[in-house]
Amino acid sequence: MSIKKHVLFALALIFINHTNGQDLSAYQIFNAKGKKVSFKKMLKELGSADVLMFGELHDNPIAHWMQLETTVALHKTNSLTLGAEMFETDNQEALNNYLTGNINQQGLDTTARLWRNYKTDYKPLVEFAKENSIPFIATNIPRRYASMVYRGGFEALDTLSDSEKKWIAPLPILYDAEVAFYKNILKMSHGHGGENLPKAQAIKDATMAHNILKHWNPKRLFVHYQGSYHSDNHEGILWYLHQLKPDLNYMSITTKLQENVSKLEDEHKGTADFIIVVDKDMTKTY
Repeated sequence: MSIKKHVLFALALIFINHTNGQDLSAYQIFNAKGKKVSFKKMLKELGSADVLMFGELHDNPIAHWMQLETTVALHKTNSLTLGAEMFETDNQEALNNYLTGNINQQGLDTTARLWRNYKTDYKPLVEFAKENSIPFIATNIPRRYASMVYRGGFEALDTLSDSEKKWIAPLPILYDAEVAFYKNILKMSHGHGGENLPKAQAIKDATMAHNILKHWNPKRLFVHYQGSYHSDNHEGILWYLHQLKPDLNYMSITTKLQENVSKLEDEHKGTADFIIVVDKDMTKTY
């Protein structure tokens, strides 16, 4: 799906709610305190960031549309570097080859592990990067190494060769089991997976943070796309970023579902600098 078609599809979802005389809104943007803000106001504040973490719901079309619109708008005022959870570090070469035109879409399909919703949800961002010569960084750990941590803890990574270790955050991995995000993972799993389950999540967060900072340029705004749970409440990836380089200006966006989008629910306040609230009945992309 082209960028134009992707945007038109999202717009159709938004305005379909206005049929039959109803005046319904598909989404609303709020700041951390729960005050409604305009897209223009949000952009003005985001433009001063060093790193922007854009948290999405993976199957939500409004989140993906807003990612694209935000990126396009920021590109008008900032030099950008893009990065995403959806690309694993050992697929960087394939992604670079596509961005430079050395391989076509079929070549990317066969050499990179693309998510099943790539064509509808992430391809527009990659195409925008390609058309504007914007670097796009594969930040996430190869899933096989996260699986190793789930089975054997961080110690399992010590068995990797030096060539394999280049795909992950430097060892030893910084980890705090008292971070609320990781405690909640353990709680929600009811003990299944034990202490290694949150560690498997942490190795992803640590690797993404490492790669964001590795490719951060003081002359460029780094825009990173990830599931909201990787950055909500300034935890996950953001916790690692603050540990590694606390002096940068980190800003975040999250996506939440509500029955009523006109007022931000208390539980969502403070989860990010900006909260995009989407009607819970919004059509999903998969």
